[in-house]
Amino acid sequence: MIKIIFILFLYISLTARENPFFNTNEANMPITSNQKIVLDPLKRVSLSLPSTAREIESITVKYKNLDGSISTKELKLNNTVDWHIPLFISQAYAPLKERATTLKKAVRKDTQFKKLYTLAFISFYQSNTTLKVVAKAAMIRNFLLVHPHRIVFDMKQDLSVRSYIKKLRKNKIFTKIRIGNHKGYYRVVVELDGYYAYTLHKNKNSYIFNLH
Repeated sequence: MIKIIFILFLYISLTARENPFFNTNEANMPITSNQKIVLDPLKRVSLSLPSTAREIESITVKYKNLDGSISTKELKLNNTVDWHIPLFISQAYAPLKERATTLKKAVRKDTQFKKLYTLAFISFYQSNTTLKVVAKAAMIRNFLLVHPHRIVFDMKQDLSVRSYIKKLRKNKIFTKIRIGNHKGYYRVVVELDGYYAYTLHKNKNSYIFNLH
């Protein structure tokens, strides 16, 4: 009898939740979201100092990284300052509508792109922070990797060629292009000079990577 009661108690304990090995406390569960918050670009902001200020030691900027982490950067100054005159922080910028118009024009006009590297089966062109890839093959997938920061994409074409490496020594954004052959596709790796995200636009037989 005691054995039957113990088995019944064990069964109730295990079936009381769908999975007894996971925490059901929603307050402790991580929350993820794909919502993208669009912020206005920085124009110019001012900061007024109190009348007691006579010297400015440093300026610290707190900023958010691509991965959402928060960092700070400090600039040492050690200068005298007139508290009557406000301090200004500004950044050269183009309005969002203007940037969108520029991108559309770049997609339509080849003359705005400078040739980076060309092979028989694929060509690369640049317009500022925009990369244009022209190829007859279709793109299978694309993604971003770090260390070093690079765009990776696969093209659906089987090539019987060796691997290619092209160093773009004078380029300030796209620093190296690597191409390797795989079964059923070839992989392209475009290394970047820093951390970026990108949006991808397809236009006929070309692909436009817009870094931001």
